[in-house]
Amino acid sequence: MALNSVIPKSSSPVASMFVFRAGSRPAAVARPFVHHTVRQLNSSTALKEATSSSSSRRRSVTVVNDTGAVPWKQLSLGEKAARTTQQTFNVGLVLVGLGLTGAVATVLWLEVFSTDSKTAIFNKSADLVRKDSKCLELLAGEGFHNKREISAFGEPSWSRWARNRTIASRLEKDRAGTEHLHMHFYVEGPTAKGTVQVHMTRRPGEKDFEYRMLALDVPGRSRHYLVDAEAKDQLKHGKMFGIRWN
Repeated sequence: MALNSVIPKSSSPVASMFVFRAGSRPAAVARPFVHHTVRQLNSSTALKEATSSSSSRRRSVTVVNDTGAVPWKQLSLGEKAARTTQQTFNVGLVLVGLGLTGAVATVLWLEVFSTDSKTAIFNKSADLVRKDSKCLELLAGEGFHNKREISAFGEPSWSRWARNRTIASRLEKDRAGTEHLHMHFYVEGPTAKGTVQVHMTRRPGEKDFEYRMLALDVPGRSRHYLVDAEAKDQLKHGKMFGIRWN
């Protein structure tokens, strides 16, 4: 065999890396960028396959299990409908919650915090009874007494804890447009019990009710008036017992 024989080149680019000559060291031939390109192609293909595989393996999005993690573009038509339904339902719940909150706030304002609510008038009238010396004498007896000894409550109930839940009252309006509020509740002291009668009016254009009559009835005792504007009006116009005297 000739000394200057050359190893025949292979058709594969990987195999043709070195050339050998007689009497000399093998010279390295410039390596093409085939390996790098092949690796890039293989990596890109593997990534696409992994993405496609993970996309095909993910759980279908429904109204119940949708967490919003899957992008909108990757959802099918049915899954988009499920997400839209879920979001519409959530918005509806929020709106219902806001409506209920507003309703509760309105009821609390009208029944508790407003100055013309039944609860506010009840508390105001009960405080006037507790501060009146004659009422303290009728309910607690003679001597010095604390207003805390007098309890006030609404209609009696079988439950002692629930007896102040209902306050009997009615609201009327006369021909002149004046509102008339009638109310009664019960008070109790160390020695006696009684009933408080309330009559308040509010003329058109006025904001708050005004007392026309506030009285305490204790069984076996004469009625005690804390406010009696009706009697004053009758005396002012010269009318008593339904008869005009002047």
